[in-house]
Amino acid sequence: MVKNRRLILRRRPSGNPVPDDFELVTEPLSEPEPSAFIVRNYFASLDPAQRGWMDDAPSYFPPIKLGDPVRATTVGIVHASANKSYKIGDWVLGLNALEDYSMVQPGGFTAPIDVSQVDSPTRFLSGMGAVGLSGYFGLLEVGKPKKGETLLVSGAAGAVGSVVGQIGKIKGCRVIGIAGGADKCRRLISDYGFDAAIDYRGKTVDQLAGEIATTIPDGANIVFENVGGDVFDAELMNLAPYARIVLCGLISEYNNPSKIGARNIWQILVKQATLTGFLSSDYVDRFAQGGLQMAKWIAEGRMRIDEDIQTGLENAYPAFMRLFSGANTGKLILKIA
Repeated sequence: MVKNRRLILRRRPSGNPVPDDFELVTEPLSEPEPSAFIVRNYFASLDPAQRGWMDDAPSYFPPIKLGDPVRATTVGIVHASANKSYKIGDWVLGLNALEDYSMVQPGGFTAPIDVSQVDSPTRFLSGMGAVGLSGYFGLLEVGKPKKGETLLVSGAAGAVGSVVGQIGKIKGCRVIGIAGGADKCRRLISDYGFDAAIDYRGKTVDQLAGEIATTIPDGANIVFENVGGDVFDAELMNLAPYARIVLCGLISEYNNPSKIGARNIWQILVKQATLTGFLSSDYVDRFAQGGLQMAKWIAEGRMRIDEDIQTGLENAYPAFMRLFSGANTGKLILKIA
C-alpha cells in the first residue's frame, strides 16, 4: 500500500509559527474517488499567504481547518486517475497541500502544464506561476506604469518584488527597491537592474522616509507594497500627487497579533492617491497569456528569476520560516518528490 505523508495544521499559530503547530503524519493512500485523480506532488510553493490561511479569520480563502494539511500550490504528476481528462503521467499545477499525494476533484484550480516549455517544472511556481504573475498583473493592470515614472517596491528582493522591479524597467520606469540587508540591496542593482536600493534595517520610520525622500525627491508615482508596517508608513510620506499604490502583501504584519497597520494613511488623502488591494486570483483566466510573456522575457534575458529550493517534506517548517527571517534567496520552493 502506498503511504502518504501530510503536514497537518494541529493548532493555530499565535505570532510566529512554532514546530508544535504542525505534525507530519503518514496515512495510507486511497484509490481515486469517482471523476477524481491523484497527483504525486513533486514541488510545492512556500508563500507568505499560507501564514494568513492558518488564522481563523476572514480572508479571500477559508482558513485551513485544524487537522487538515497545509494548503499549497504544487506541481506534480498524475499518479492515478478516474478522470478521462487527466491521464497517468500528465504534469499538472494546482492548489493542493503540503503532502506527497493529493486527491483532486475536477473544477478547482488544477490544470495541465507543458513542462517542455521550461528548463524546470519549478518555473510554474516562480516566474510562470502565481508569484511571477502576481508581479505581472499587479503592476501592469493595477499600477499601470508609464515610461518615465518612478516605481517604489518594498520587499523588492523577494520573489514578487524582484519581478515587479524588472517589469518596471522593461516599461521604462525608474525603479527603487527597499530590502533588508546590504547583500539584498546589492542584488537589486547587480542582478535585477534596479536603479537604486534602500536598506530598511535599523532605521526608524522617519529615517527611512528621509532616505526615500533623498532618493526620489519628487515622490513615487507607483508604490508596489509587499511589506506593510513601518516600511509602508515611510513610503506613504513619499507619494507623488495622484500616486497609485498596489497592495499585494503585508508580510511584516502576518505574525504580529496586534495587526497595527499603517499610521500615515492620511497621506493618501493629501496626495489624492489611490490604494488598491490586489489578488492574482482575479486574473486566473489570463494566466496562460501572462505566462507566455514572462517566458519570452526570461528567454530573452530581460527577466531573471531566482529560486530557493529546499528539500524534503520533513523540512517544511524550517523551510517555511525562511520567508519571515529573510533567509530565502529567491522564490521559496519545497522539493517533495
